[in-house]
Amino acid sequence: MRNANTWFDIPVADLAAAQRFYERLLDRPMRGTEDLGGDTMVVFAHDKPGAGGCLAHRPGHKATEGGTVVYLDCAPSVQAALDRAVEAGGRVVTPRTLIAPEVGYFALLRDPEGNLVGLHAKE
Repeated sequence: MRNANTWFDIPVADLAAAQRFYERLLDRPMRGTEDLGGDTMVVFAHDKPGAGGCLAHRPGHKATEGGTVVYLDCAPSVQAALDRAVEAGGRVVTPRTLIAPEVGYFALLRDPEGNLVGLHAKE
């Protein structure tokens, strides 16, 4: 089975502040800052092989009101992640909502940069 996604970028203007927000939201550290030909990014910790992603600071790449929504694994608890997000400056858009008992819960939040981000976990 192949995954539909292999990588994602979340656009940010203030990379250090965004890193602090997402580390607090997910309650785990991210990898250090990397420079790829003028694009600066901080990578989310992820298993290899597997899909991964980063916070990306690059010219012309900015948060938008609409568009694609990336869902982050915030196990063990969507509500705990939402609580941390609000404390760190995020805003809840859709509260913790049951998808189905066997699938778990999701929520949507707006990060301090203005990105709409999804959260998913069994609880």
